Amino acid sequence: MIRSVVVEVERLVPHGKYRRVIRRRSKFMAHDEVGCQVGDRVRIVSTRPLSARKRWRVLEVLQKTARTLGKPELELENALRRGELTGAEGA
Repeated sequence: MIRSVVVEVERLVPHGKYRRVIRRRSKFMAHDEVGCQVGDRVRIVSTRPLSARKRWRVLEVLQKTARTLGKPELELENALRRGELTGAEGA
């Protein structure tokens, strides 16, 4: 899943009977060529099926997160991006 991200979309809808506002969440698997980080706000668009569950593509990053990585996490992430590690070594 090097070029895949899970995007969570949250919306507020009124309850059918009680009319109280409740949160509803949907998760989408999206193809990431942009290079998103955890916590980024992104825009996704529908695309042809890319795999069994991926039907979306990241179009742009709307807002970057203020998250900072520690040195070991940063080295691991850079190695995964460059393709130096396989899935078993990165886990």
